[in-house]
Amino acid sequence: MKFGPYVLESRIAVGGTAEVYLARPEDPTKTPQKLVVKRMLPELSDGEGRTMFEREAQLHASVHHKNVVEVYASGTTEDGEPYLAMEFVDGVDAHRLLRRVKQETGGGLPADVAVYVAHEVLRALASVHGATDASGKPLAIVHRDVTPSNVYLSNEGDVKLGDFGIARGSEKTTLKSTAAGMLKGKYAYLAPEQVAGEPVDARADLFSLSTVLGELLLGEPLFPGQGQLAVLLAIRDCRIDALDAIRARLAPGLYDVLAKGLARDVDRRWKNATEFADALAPFSSAGARAALGALVQKARGESRDSARKLVSAAPAENAKSTSPPARTSAIPAERATGEYTALPSFVRTRANVQHGPWQFARIVEAIATGEVGRGDQIDYMQSGYKPLEEIEELARFLPMQTPQTSRVEGPGKPDQTYDLSRVSMLEVLLGVLERDDTGVLFAERTDAPHAAPGASQPPRAMGNRKELYFVRGRLHHVASSNASELLGEYLVRRGKLTREELDMALAVLPRNQGRMGDTLISLGLVSPVDVFQAIRDQGRDRVADVFMWKSGSAHFYRNQIAQHVEFPLDLDLPTLILAGMEAAVPGESALERYRTRLHHVIGPGKRNRPGLLHVKWPPQISAIEALMRRPRHLSEVLSDATRGGHTTAGSVLRVLDVLLASRIVELSTR
Repeated sequence: MKFGPYVLESRIAVGGTAEVYLARPEDPTKTPQKLVVKRMLPELSDGEGRTMFEREAQLHASVHHKNVVEVYASGTTEDGEPYLAMEFVDGVDAHRLLRRVKQETGGGLPADVAVYVAHEVLRALASVHGATDASGKPLAIVHRDVTPSNVYLSNEGDVKLGDFGIARGSEKTTLKSTAAGMLKGKYAYLAPEQVAGEPVDARADLFSLSTVLGELLLGEPLFPGQGQLAVLLAIRDCRIDALDAIRARLAPGLYDVLAKGLARDVDRRWKNATEFADALAPFSSAGARAALGALVQKARGESRDSARKLVSAAPAENAKSTSPPARTSAIPAERATGEYTALPSFVRTRANVQHGPWQFARIVEAIATGEVGRGDQIDYMQSGYKPLEEIEELARFLPMQTPQTSRVEGPGKPDQTYDLSRVSMLEVLLGVLERDDTGVLFAERTDAPHAAPGASQPPRAMGNRKELYFVRGRLHHVASSNASELLGEYLVRRGKLTREELDMALAVLPRNQGRMGDTLISLGLVSPVDVFQAIRDQGRDRVADVFMWKSGSAHFYRNQIAQHVEFPLDLDLPTLILAGMEAAVPGESALERYRTRLHHVIGPGKRNRPGLLHVKWPPQISAIEALMRRPRHLSEVLSDATRGGHTTAGSVLRVLDVLLASRIVELSTR
C-alpha cells in the first residue's frame, strides 16, 4: 500500500498510539530499501496525540548514535497523516529473546551477554542524554521508557535503543503528565521517583536500565508482585531480593555495580550513563556480541518456524465447510464469563439492632466509620452469623482497638497524651519526628455529633477518629472513620473517577477481597500510577485534616504496629507537616497574625532540639531557613523570600511556624 513516499509491505506491530510497518521507498533508487514506518492510529491523529507524535519525531531525530535506532525522515502524507521512517533492525527485541531463553533454560541470558546488552544501551543513553539542538543547547532528553521491548537486537549482535514515544526534553515533567502514554506491563521498569510522580532526570533511565539488566540475568522481572500496585510498591522500596538470591553466582563486584544503579536515592546512583557503562565494561567479554547474535538468530528462526506452522494449519481462505468451527479456546466451559451477582449480607449488632441486606461495600464503609465493630455478628454473603473479627475478608478493615472504648483493653497506658485545644498537631508530629518514633497516635475530636434523644443508635461518625501509624519517624498508615475519605470517594473528588464508575467498582469489590485499588485497575478505570499516587495523597490529606481540628485529644502508644497494611505509605513527616500547616493556615491568613511583628528580628535558635538537627527538610523549608542564618528583620526576610514571585508571604510564614516550633530559629519579642 502506498503511504507518502513509501510502500507499506506488512504490519509488524501495533501499540496504544501507533502501528509499525515494514516498508520500502517508492523510489527504487533510494536507500535503504528496507525500513520501518511508524504511523499514528487514525483515531489519535488529531489534537494532543498528533502533538506527541511530532514531539517524538523531533526528539528521536536529534539523536544519532550506532546504538540508537536511526530516524531517516518524518513528515505527513498527502492525506495529512504523520509518519516516522526509521531503521529496520533485523532480529528480535530483548523481551522476545528473554522469553525464548527462559523457555529453553529456565533462567536468563549468560551474564557476559546480559552485561553486553546493558553496556550498549548505556552508550545509547549517553547519546540521548547529551543530545543538543541545532544551536548546541542541551535538550536534556529523558527517554523514560527503557524496557526490554524497546531494546532491539540484530542477527549480528548489535544492540539499539528505540521508541521515543514518551520521551521528554528539558521541560520539568512528572509521570503524572504522561501516565496515559505508559502501556500496561511497563510499570515494572519505572524508577521510584516516577512512581511517586516527582520530577525526573536522566538518572531515572539509569534505574530503568538496571531493572532491565536484572531481568536479563534472572530470566524474570526484577520487581514481581501480585497486581500492579504491589509491583509499584516493590519499586518504591527498591526491594531487590531476587537479585540478592543470585549474588553468589555473579562475578565479584557485578552485584555492587547493579545495586548502585538501583539505589532509591537518585544521588546515590551512577552520575551518568557513561560512568555506569565504564563500571559494567569489565564484566562483559570479547565474544559476547557473537554469542548474542547466535541467540537472536536462533530465536528468530524459531519464530519463523512457528509462523509457518500457523499458516499451514489455517484453512484456505476460500475453503467451504459444512461443519462447525473447532473449539480453539483453552478455557474450560465451566469458566466462561457470566453475570456476577454478590450475595447480600446482614448485620446484627451487640445491641441486637438488625441491618441489611447490605452489599460488601456498605459493610466496609460501616466498619471504617465505626458504625459496625468488633463483637457485632455478620451473616457474610449468607454464610451464617459470625463475629466480625472472625471473618477474614472483613477483619482487615477493622481499626486497632482503642483505649477509649469500654469493651476492650486497648494497647495499654499511652506514652504521651495531648489536648489538641492546647497543643497543636505541629508540635505533636515534631515530637514523633524528634524521637524517631515507631507507634500509633490515636486522634479523636470532641466536637463529634451526638445521638439525638430517643434515637435507637448513635449517629454515623463524621470524621471524628484518626489512627496515625509511624515507623521510625515516617508515616506508615492512616485509618480514618470518615466515609468520604475512602479511596473511591477520594478519586471521585479528584476527578479521576466518575460516580457511575465508582458504583461499578463497588459492585464487584468482593472479587478483589475488598481492595478498591486493585478493583479499579482490573476494570481499567484508573491507571496503577494514579491509584498509587492517590493512596499516598489520601494519606497526606488525612493527616492535614487533623491540623484543622480545634479540639480533641491525641494519645501516642509506642511500638504499636498496624495490622493488615497492604500499602505502607512511607511518607516523611516534614512534607506532611507543611501540607498540614497549609490546610490549617491557608493562603495569606498567617500574615495577619504576624503583622505586628514584622519589625522583630529573626535569627538562629539558641535552644536547639537535638533530635531535629539532622532532619532532611524539604527544599522549601531549607531555602527559607538559609535566609535566617544571621539576625534580620522579619520584614526583610519576607521581602527577599517573595522576590521573583516563586513563593508567597503566607508560605514563608507557615515555614516560619515550623522553624520556630523546631527551635531552629528564634523571633525576638521586641
